[in-house]
Amino acid sequence: MKVGGTVRVPGDKSITHRALLFAALARGTSTVDGALTSLDARSSARVLRQLGAEISPVREGVTVTVAGRGRLRRPTATLNCGNSGTTTRLLLGLLAAHPFAATLTGDRSLRRRPMRRVTGPLTAMGARVEERGGDGLPLTIRGGQLQPLVYEMPVSSAQIKSAILLAGVAGGVAVSVREPHGRSRDHSERMLRAFGYEITERDGWVDLHPTGRIEPFAIEVPGDPSSAAFLVGAAVLAEGGELRVAGVGVNPTRTGFLAVLRRMGVAIAVENTTTRVGEPVADLVVSPAALAATDVEPGEIPTLIDEIPLLAVLATRARGTTRFREVGELRVKESDRLGLVAENLRAVGAEAEVQGDDLLVTGSDAPPRGRVRTAGDHRLAMAFAVLGTLPGAKITIDDLACAAVSFPRFPEALRSIRIR
Repeated sequence: MKVGGTVRVPGDKSITHRALLFAALARGTSTVDGALTSLDARSSARVLRQLGAEISPVREGVTVTVAGRGRLRRPTATLNCGNSGTTTRLLLGLLAAHPFAATLTGDRSLRRRPMRRVTGPLTAMGARVEERGGDGLPLTIRGGQLQPLVYEMPVSSAQIKSAILLAGVAGGVAVSVREPHGRSRDHSERMLRAFGYEITERDGWVDLHPTGRIEPFAIEVPGDPSSAAFLVGAAVLAEGGELRVAGVGVNPTRTGFLAVLRRMGVAIAVENTTTRVGEPVADLVVSPAALAATDVEPGEIPTLIDEIPLLAVLATRARGTTRFREVGELRVKESDRLGLVAENLRAVGAEAEVQGDDLLVTGSDAPPRGRVRTAGDHRLAMAFAVLGTLPGAKITIDDLACAAVSFPRFPEALRSIRIR
């Protein structure tokens, strides 16, 4: 397969979620252009409508309008967050400061994901949480008057950090959070600064002072770097050509995968850089490359956590053994992503193993062949679809349709970059 042309990817998932949440908190009408139209984004829109915001349909090519009331209102039914952990955890932060009870649930995958890492600090601020059987959904949160919080997070996580920051915003109290292993994505901080909130960073701590006010806004969402990574990966494995992925967000807290690919021998150019709503945006230009193994260190993981499945399948084509260190957090993603990556790599003939919280992948020239079990995990489905573009590959993916969680029409996008 050769690649060529210019392609665009759907809007950034993280920014889309936050834009919808902030717009629901503003008093007045906001507009969101280029919003991701995935199932996860629609989950955010759906539950925010239940909480009083008026949100137009989230459709491709259509500006989304959000009429917020300044505060959320009591829902009359359970809030179903679908498969979206971001919707759930960020919403918990907002609900912690609202004086009513709300029950949240989700699909089978989301119900097994841990929530105490978020509800714990929110409880310390003054919210009350009723669990329905273990560390997961469904649960009921009763919000109210919150207290300031100083909190050291157990893991580096943008979802935990953002939930606490949003609780501080909605509750009008100062919060300080510290991430233990590197800085996670900072979209919430960037957007809050735009609304006048004082946010400072010091020695791993992020401090928020409730100095701002969320007003109606207009935003154009850049392309999602996590989605772009899969097309970049397909270009790396191609037999020739050059691919341009245009208009991608290149926030440094999201693009750790580019640094890893460069260490593996890939030449990636970042061109036409500009800034959009405080976020750097650029074109990524990539060509096929012979890959060499590398070590991915713990401090890098927060900047590439969603790209590990893609990097792991690329590592099967690299010379030597690639080690991903301290990636145990993958066990509590949409699936046991750590175990399934290794299991599926072995299923298609690659050499992979989990040692404690490390993932080791050894490269080979053998064509990958076998059946992949995704457990409904969109990033696993897309990663192995990329591996399936290799000459001689025969990979059957049990649920490629789940890619729509983050990348609507992914199979069509993957086919579109191929040239004869």
